[in-house]
Amino acid sequence: MPEFTAHHVGITVSDLDRSVSFYRDKLGLDLLTRFEVGGDGFATGVGLPEAHAEFAHLDAGGTRLELVTYDSTSQAASEIGSESRIDTVGTTHVGLTVQDVEDCYSELPDDVETLSEPQTTETGTTIFFVRDPEGNLVEVLST
Repeated sequence: MPEFTAHHVGITVSDLDRSVSFYRDKLGLDLLTRFEVGGDGFATGVGLPEAHAEFAHLDAGGTRLELVTYDSTSQAASEIGSESRIDTVGTTHVGLTVQDVEDCYSELPDDVETLSEPQTTETGTTIFFVRDPEGNLVEVLST
């Protein structure tokens, strides 16, 4: 069995510019690259005929966050009434570690949707969740 290492966490979004702005400008991740991919190899690889997509990669401290929008991407889940909840099967979230959760929370712009103020769990981890512009859950934590 090969040894696996994480390369990226991917999120499909409807508005790449808006999502890049959120992760870069509101959460402070560095934009590494933006690029487009199409062609037969890509379409076959993702299982979508004539697929074409735009990508942005951001640095999340050793893990790459990949934002992608396909020409065929339709409405975000939050726009069609199926906003993700952490306890729903199939829900995903991105976890980002910071040194001081309380400080990070207090510095968030007012227009960032949070689920609660920072909370310390019984394991001693302090967490809070935000939603990105597409309704995806982002956990901010420190241990």
